Amino acid sequence: MDRIAALNEILTQNPNDTFARYGLAMEYSKQGDLDRSLAEFSILLQANPDYTAGYFMAAQVLARADRIVEAKTMLNDGIASARRTGNLHSQSEMEAMLAELG
Repeated sequence: MDRIAALNEILTQNPNDTFARYGLAMEYSKQGDLDRSLAEFSILLQANPDYTAGYFMAAQVLARADRIVEAKTMLNDGIASARRTGNLHSQSEMEAMLAELG
């Protein structure tokens, strides 16, 4: 069974499995299916608004898709999440990417 099928099977049994949802979003991104990746990140972040890594990776996918304004919004949301959770490392990574995007 491929990774996407395996992750979808996990999500069929537990739609709120954070790690499976994140993994599925990442797998779609690796395959270049950016729209599906972003859809999975959206589901993930709606259910888990403090899953800080999701914002950073979603912003990277948005930047790859040349959706820079949306990437900046995602990074700002992620920075707010990192501040809420005290995740200084993620906060600094997202601030650096935001600066790179201009």
